[in-house]
Amino acid sequence: MRNRFIKHVFRLIQVIVVTGASALLLSRLLALLSTGPRQYNLVQVPARPAAVVFGAGLWRDGSPTPVLRDRVATAAELYFSGKVEKILMSGDNRVVEYNEPAAMRTYALSLGVPDEAIVLDYAGRSTYDTCYRAGAIFGLHEVILVTQKFHMPRAIYTCQALGLDPVGVAADRRDYRRSSQLYWNLRELPATLNALFEVHLLRPLPVLGNPEPIFPDT
Repeated sequence: MRNRFIKHVFRLIQVIVVTGASALLLSRLLALLSTGPRQYNLVQVPARPAAVVFGAGLWRDGSPTPVLRDRVATAAELYFSGKVEKILMSGDNRVVEYNEPAAMRTYALSLGVPDEAIVLDYAGRSTYDTCYRAGAIFGLHEVILVTQKFHMPRAIYTCQALGLDPVGVAADRRDYRRSSQLYWNLRELPATLNALFEVHLLRPLPVLGNPEPIFPDT
């Protein structure tokens, strides 16, 4: 009797593990396949009114990580090539000493991007929040998303599900460490599944406020 019970428990665990793994892989596959046609390089991407840059962490001294610098530099190239008029830099600022948008702005200015072309979103605490606020607060619709390849499918899928018309340009400007790439891609499995729940079931409200349309006359 005890052995039979143990076998049932073991089979149940197997079913749970297989089901969970399948859900993770299928959600990632869905995002990859459905967003592939919306990904371009810097030359081929269609012009849009604005680029959206997602936060990607800061060093202890408050400067952008290499991943974030690459995103800002790619957005700067989009601006200088006339692909976008404005750059929305969205990141976390819940702690006084941690200000992703301000760090992005400082780096963009050092690259020659004029301050009037930069718009800061201090409440982009997640990919979902950034996409939601880009439409609800900043009045954007057609956008170019700037992030790395590992994150791009989830970013495009989330923004599209929230009513935006996004295309993406990958900001992979260097050879990242293999260990980092492995970690990022593994992290995208649960993150993408969570994104599907957010946009299709939960629809949580991020931090909002008064609308601040980037293009008020459109």
